[in-house]
Amino acid sequence: MAKRERVIRMSVELPLWRALTAYRVLTMLYAVLVFVSEYRDFERPWVGIAFLSVLAVWTLATLPRVANAASCTKRFLGVDLAVALTGILLTPLADTDAHLVNGPTLPTIWTAGSVLAYAIKGGWRWAAFASSLVAAANLVERGSPTRDTLHNVLLVCIASIAIGYVVEVARASEATLARALEIEAATRERERLARDIHDSVLQVLAMVQRRGTALGGEAAELGRMAGEQEVALRTLVSSGLVPTTRASEDPALGALVRTVEYDDAVGGADGADGADGADGADGADGAEVDLRTLLAPHAGSRVSLAEPGAPVLLAPPAARELAAAVSAALDNVRRHAGESAQAWILVEDWGDEVIVTVRDDGPGIPEGRLAQAEGEGRMGVALSIRGRLRDLGGTAELISVPGQGTEVELKVPRGKAKA
Repeated sequence: MAKRERVIRMSVELPLWRALTAYRVLTMLYAVLVFVSEYRDFERPWVGIAFLSVLAVWTLATLPRVANAASCTKRFLGVDLAVALTGILLTPLADTDAHLVNGPTLPTIWTAGSVLAYAIKGGWRWAAFASSLVAAANLVERGSPTRDTLHNVLLVCIASIAIGYVVEVARASEATLARALEIEAATRERERLARDIHDSVLQVLAMVQRRGTALGGEAAELGRMAGEQEVALRTLVSSGLVPTTRASEDPALGALVRTVEYDDAVGGADGADGADGADGADGADGAEVDLRTLLAPHAGSRVSLAEPGAPVLLAPPAARELAAAVSAALDNVRRHAGESAQAWILVEDWGDEVIVTVRDDGPGIPEGRLAQAEGEGRMGVALSIRGRLRDLGGTAELISVPGQGTEVELKVPRGKAKA
């Protein structure tokens, strides 16, 4: 049985939730101690006793709620912030002169814990929302803004927003690391399978090809088919069990590694029709397509494919049309140069444009033959190749020397291809 690896995703948020839990308990005790030390200064101490009793019970009862992000729901955050705001607004009722002496509110710095919970749960936007409500409540409680009040309010706002932003960055980095580990594990598994296949199936196919060619006759045809299957299997193993495209992005949530799967029928060797039917390559969100996955099925014993090591990304319509043009060029090779002709596909990514070159070792095209074919109504090169490239804003150049084969160069500007 094959050994399977488990990717463990470590959470960078868990220590923050633990710190918040400790902060809430310590600041609740601090609020009680401040009230006790200034008990004689309160005109209505029973208001402070009632609120702090509720605050103590609420803090201790909701400790499991701030243990992790799943437990800290939006409803809890709303009630928790309401408790903090109520304590701020009850301060003048307990001590009428609190705003004159610039004394602390009933919850004191416990209020910052509610704002930090918003920051850890939802990021800097949630933190900005909660800190704005706390700032408004403090200004209402003081009656008129003072320097100390503005200082405290600004400190809570900046600190909570900064923590929220750090949490978002850490969360995105964690997701990126987890995806990278998953890709690494999948790559190692693919390499292991490739070694097993190379030691068994591929060697058998290679032996059948050699023996069939040596025996001749029907065995030669069997050897040819075994050779094609060997090349196809090598291509499949080298590119993964499922053709995929992994591209780095930088959206609002951070850098991501996306995996896009394509239908096996995409870009098959059936020519232009196979490429036109590649609707599955669009993806649900119109994600860019790796041109290499559309051209890989063309590789065989008679067709060699040379491609970059990195994905060659194009918009789905552009990738399909370019793959269809390549299929049409290969059809022309089989039709005019014969089944025994060798063909080579070269894919180049120059950043601002993508170039695909299809070359064969056939007899070449006599001068004036293309114009004659168009005059006779055979528009294969004109429509299937040049027409497709023209619609993409690209060009198709055909170079042929009698006796030296034919070369078709397809150029697609990347900017226009994405339009």
